[in-house]
Amino acid sequence: MEELDQKEKLRLEIIEMLKTCYDPEIPVDIYELGLIYDIAVDDKRNVYIKMTLTSPACPVAGSLPGEVEQRIRTIPGIDEVTVDVVWDPPWDQSMMSDAAKLDLGFY
Repeated sequence: MEELDQKEKLRLEIIEMLKTCYDPEIPVDIYELGLIYDIAVDDKRNVYIKMTLTSPACPVAGSLPGEVEQRIRTIPGIDEVTVDVVWDPPWDQSMMSDAAKLDLGFY
């Protein structure tokens, strides 16, 4: 149970770090935007992030995944970080959190 708690604690730290990354065209962090599809942490504290972008033509397609990787690497105790950009399912506005929709005036 202790190990599960440590993994969950690390997962929460990763989420907080992801909330410091922004798509430069949208004033909401990438986690609340719904761009993060999965966060997995294994027993060796290796991290796997499955994410997408708002579109394949996103101007930060070349830099944002690297920024995500670099920021997660700053969390103490992380071993390896893998960021996988996927296009399925395609992102749409329904994937945003309620907080993001509120910030963007969708309510």
